Amino acid sequence: MVEYQPPPLDAVFHALGDATRRRMLRDLADGERTVGQLAHPFAISLAAASKHIKVLEQAGLIRRDIRGRTHVCRLEAGPLATAHDWLGFYEQFWTDRLAILERLLRQEAETPAPEKQGDES
Repeated sequence: MVEYQPPPLDAVFHALGDATRRRMLRDLADGERTVGQLAHPFAISLAAASKHIKVLEQAGLIRRDIRGRTHVCRLEAGPLATAHDWLGFYEQFWTDRLAILERLLRQEAETPAPEKQGDES
């Protein structure tokens, strides 16, 4: 049986789609952590933490080294650059749209409002 391998970008966005995994990545940005240290803020079992870590590993976002009986994880930020590049297109899209909106709002603010005619009763 052939195992399906998602494209790297799909795996990165899948990994980033979970708040627990995003927090783990943020913690790893400060330096290496053991599986237990990564699990601690969430009060989750080591088995649950290990499942999250496996997803991050499959996306290439972390590397796990085994030192004796201790599993130590460290951030591999390269795949985040790929995601950032992909999102860059949409950053330009929104920057362009917001610049148009800003121009329209400035034009509207500079245009004097028509005077309202009062009620003649």
